[in-house]
Amino acid sequence: METGGALKARPSIGNIDVYTPGRSSLPGVAPVVKLSSNETPLGPSPAAREAYVRAAAALDRYPDGSARALRNAIGETYGLDPARIVCGNGSDELFHYLAQAYLDPGDEAIYTEHGFTVYRIVILAIGATPVVAPETDLTADVDAILARVTPRTRMVFIANPNNPTGTYIPGSEVRRLRAGLPDRVLLVLDGAYAEYVREADYDAGAALVAETSNTVMTRTFSKIHGLASARVGWAYCPAGVAETLNRIRSPFNVSGPGMAAAIASLGDRAHLDAAAEHNARWREWLAAEIARSGLSVVPSVANFLLVRFPDAPGLTSSEADAFLAERRIIVRRASGYGLPDCLRITIGLEAENRAVAAALAEFVQTRHG
Repeated sequence: METGGALKARPSIGNIDVYTPGRSSLPGVAPVVKLSSNETPLGPSPAAREAYVRAAAALDRYPDGSARALRNAIGETYGLDPARIVCGNGSDELFHYLAQAYLDPGDEAIYTEHGFTVYRIVILAIGATPVVAPETDLTADVDAILARVTPRTRMVFIANPNNPTGTYIPGSEVRRLRAGLPDRVLLVLDGAYAEYVREADYDAGAALVAETSNTVMTRTFSKIHGLASARVGWAYCPAGVAETLNRIRSPFNVSGPGMAAAIASLGDRAHLDAAAEHNARWREWLAAEIARSGLSVVPSVANFLLVRFPDAPGLTSSEADAFLAERRIIVRRASGYGLPDCLRITIGLEAENRAVAAALAEFVQTRHG
């Protein structure tokens, strides 16, 4: 019996920075304005809440492990083949499955400079090598991505729109990227914020998935659907990829109440339209108000704004974050995304948007004297 040595994890795991979510509370008992996690201010559909509660009557029973009813509802809503839809415990779980299925230690996977930090986590967890492609004007650059493809490249992650920048690339650029990648490379299109985009040249990628054998589109119910706590996501895949993911997918990986709420949410089109309309209106208003204060706002198509602060005494992002926290307003520091001079601010309810705009104006005014 072997007795020497110590238990060791895969070496690459030691290079993973633990994911830190946005703050959700502050010391004290006074209420807070939470604009740190890109949650919809309108909450979930009332129909989704009711479906969740009804499903709780069967908590002693395992859910449908195939998520058949949810896949059928997604397929009917978006005109997709349910057999090619794989559901997960949020889209994050699906990223882990994709890495597990298509990356080996020593392989490379590319993501962009300020892309979602979970991509790096899933790449390193499997022992593969993360490769970072620089962005142009905080936007994914197709040529920069293609320039970093090597014989070891096996996967490319693109968040479109991107978190935390709020920028996007048009459908034509996504297709140019796919055409420029070798067939062996899986392109993963993360559309967590797709429902918020109104630009005519945007394409979440479903048609590209249907036309190719090496493209996957992921979506989530955590954002515009308001079901972040329920943890429901899905991927639309080529048939071969769907079969592969179902081989390694955990049994019963989506809860029964979560699936019931998601199905009901898909059926409440009016609520989703109201959430999108609210976001478009107040995103424009808040961006203009913050810019009027003299701060730089990155143009966004998602449900948040990235605000840049000057590298000047008294006006830094960390000082602004502290100033807002003193006023019980929680936003998200972006230093973990390589943007130490930025704060990410979720679009909230009208009163919340007005509160953060007024607080930032006060911050700049008092620092300028």
